[in-house]
Amino acid sequence: MLLRFTKMQGLGNDFMVIDLITQHVSLNPKLIRQWSDRRFGIGFDQLLLVEPPTNPDMDFCYRIFNADGSEVEQCGNGARCFARFVQDKRLTAKDEIHVQTTGGPIVLNVRRDGQVRVNMCAPRFAPTEIPFQADNEAHTYALDVAGQSLDVATVSMGNPHCVTLVDDLDNAGVERLGPLIENHPRFPQRVNAGFMQLLDAHHVRLRVYERGAGETLACGTGACAAAVAGIRQGLLQSPVKVDLPGGQLLIEWAGSGKPVLMTGPATRVYEGQIRV
Repeated sequence: MLLRFTKMQGLGNDFMVIDLITQHVSLNPKLIRQWSDRRFGIGFDQLLLVEPPTNPDMDFCYRIFNADGSEVEQCGNGARCFARFVQDKRLTAKDEIHVQTTGGPIVLNVRRDGQVRVNMCAPRFAPTEIPFQADNEAHTYALDVAGQSLDVATVSMGNPHCVTLVDDLDNAGVERLGPLIENHPRFPQRVNAGFMQLLDAHHVRLRVYERGAGETLACGTGACAAAVAGIRQGLLQSPVKVDLPGGQLLIEWAGSGKPVLMTGPATRVYEGQIRV
């Protein structure tokens, strides 16, 4: 059979998006890894699936698979692309779209200027909810990585994040430290490793080594986690502009118990078909 798909990107974080409402396919990790290969396949950071909701209060179900075939709970850049996709495909006429994910419900708002604003719900900090092995909840923790003690913040944005503050992002050792943090034994489900450099109280630079994908050009949930960690420590004030290698996101957070709002672009690259 021929399967229709759309290639999309949000600040260079790229996706293969498949409508599983009007068509059907049986997926497995091997097939996803084959498609994700940038030389022998389509090439992407994550595969996004649009499915019918199981909750009657939701408009869609949103599932995310990393390039290595593992399913994850949340993807912020993908959420913006998801919103643009379901409108472009006329699967909905709504500008406010309610979506269920493994990491919890989110609300997507497509603006007239083409930007998409995502209500990512409230961040969670309890170690058991990240999950992260720690006796008590704290703003930061000492994490031993290859004999080096890093001061890190941990945040769940529906998926686990570890944020490390650095003085010089260009020489932060992301390529070396990223995979070590991702697979650190204190994160039983692995973690997305963010490296943040402060520019001023409303502006940061960020690089993210994503769980199951490696370093990407942008990570929406990583931008949310970094801004939240900085605000919580008194280093930042909302709103926060987050500069990623692929471009800029705007993050807003009013504090404990409040939702994180992320605004940024979503772009369709091309339409395709692949034989399954």
